[in-house]
Amino acid sequence: MQNAKAPEFSLDRPIASAIATVRGVLFSPRTFFSNFPADGPLKEPALFALLVGTITGVLGAAVALISNVATGGVSADDLRAAVVEGLLFAVLSPVGVGVAAAVYLLSIRTFVGKVSGFPQAYRIVAYAFAAFVFAWVPVLGSVAIPYALLVLVGIAIKEIYEVPFLTAVIAALAGFVPVGTALVWITAVALTS
Repeated sequence: MQNAKAPEFSLDRPIASAIATVRGVLFSPRTFFSNFPADGPLKEPALFALLVGTITGVLGAAVALISNVATGGVSADDLRAAVVEGLLFAVLSPVGVGVAAAVYLLSIRTFVGKVSGFPQAYRIVAYAFAAFVFAWVPVLGSVAIPYALLVLVGIAIKEIYEVPFLTAVIAALAGFVPVGTALVWITAVALTS
């Protein structure tokens, strides 16, 4: 039973709603997802993912540049690489959320049943992506990603589809393994290039 609607991102109040959404997802995920209408538009979640990706990309590029300055200076190639990496992360965030949503949709349909469609899975993953707002922090980033893609998506599956805890854990883990593996592979390729 839903008490009040979850504080979703809105174009009418982009800054205030983005802060409320991040706060709701990160600090009260169970409440957020138990009051979350899984059916809804895709525009706002996609723009939310773009906003989170932009913040993470810009701050990640700044951290990379500061790190290079601290270790001996910044060349034009370092600057270009940091800017391109940050820009690509920002622009491709909604696409990455879509790919992850497709993987989680397969997992949800396998372990929960045919209770979800792609728009629902996209909305879930887009709002769980809120944890990526901290992915630019060097140590915190390694915790933020599994927190978003395993813990938050697991809570969402449990609350939205009202399934047992173990079913939610299995569905979230089955989606997390391929998505997490792909993220590790992409990061490894980016670091060796």
